[in-house]
Amino acid sequence: MGVRVCVVGGGVVGLSTATLLQAALPPDASITLVADKFLSNTTSDGAAGIFRPGLQFQGPTQEITRRWLQDSYDHYLKILNSSEAASAGVKKVSGYHFSNNYPKIVWNALLKPILEEYRGCTPEELSTHGFKYGTFATTLLTDCTHYLPYLTRKFTSRGGVIEERRLDSLEELAGKYDVVCNCCGFGAKDLVPDQTMTPIRGQVFKVRAPWVKNFYYCDYDAYIIPGMDYVTLGGTRQFDSYNTEVSKYDSQAIWERCLQVLPSLKDAQIVREWVGWRPYRPVVRVEKERMNFGGGKTLKVVHNYGHGGYGVMSAPGTSMHAVTLVKQFLDEPKAKL
Repeated sequence: MGVRVCVVGGGVVGLSTATLLQAALPPDASITLVADKFLSNTTSDGAAGIFRPGLQFQGPTQEITRRWLQDSYDHYLKILNSSEAASAGVKKVSGYHFSNNYPKIVWNALLKPILEEYRGCTPEELSTHGFKYGTFATTLLTDCTHYLPYLTRKFTSRGGVIEERRLDSLEELAGKYDVVCNCCGFGAKDLVPDQTMTPIRGQVFKVRAPWVKNFYYCDYDAYIIPGMDYVTLGGTRQFDSYNTEVSKYDSQAIWERCLQVLPSLKDAQIVREWVGWRPYRPVVRVEKERMNFGGGKTLKVVHNYGHGGYGVMSAPGTSMHAVTLVKQFLDEPKAKL
């Protein structure tokens, strides 16, 4: 009988980990994905999915952070250059980061070494858009309304098992699996528990505006990001806010800021408004832990959570790291009776 691995979490991090485990482990390995939310019910589904790390995205070291980012970009680039790009929702997108107030914030030290095209704006670009400072970049975008179903199909076609249920404790999995991967995002606050987990509330519009080809980031957190089917207009970054309802005041502010950047959006058709919690942790947690429970029960766990607003962007890289840790656990000599 092959090894038994369970992945907890149905968002982009959980699905990425599950499919990468299938590729890395022997064919007789059994991989089960357990979650109470999938596809459109996950935080990943509302994400714009652009590859653009904020400087607050941190692994345990700068070297590991950069490796996660490079591995993720290479992973998505490989999909882009394959016949699966359209079904996976991966595309190239170019655009701008503008500011009238802060010349340094338009430069991204994490992004510049990765992208082939990353430069300062020309005077003509700045004057056309009415800003003092700016950068232009060509990056990748992964639209999770396509990518999550793509990963789900890949997982199940390879024999992966999906269980839709809620876990109250990882203890429920003890004795049933050789290793468990904890990819439950904000759920880790209670499941681990990890009190360093904090929601950063995000609210966005999804609109139809097919004439918008470039992305825009501007002062005061206005952003416009064209996906596969819709354009995402945002946004908010409300730290430690547990509000899940659409705020009419945030809606008005987002709409006004985005129209100042791109007046043509006045003709956009609003498809929906969306609110989600970015699962923020000061340092993204990718590490091994041996958990001990009552009655002598133990569980080998590999954590992979706390990505904040950068889960889609960094999921392949952190999941590759998690797979390596799973293999380390599995390679340990069996205890003799």
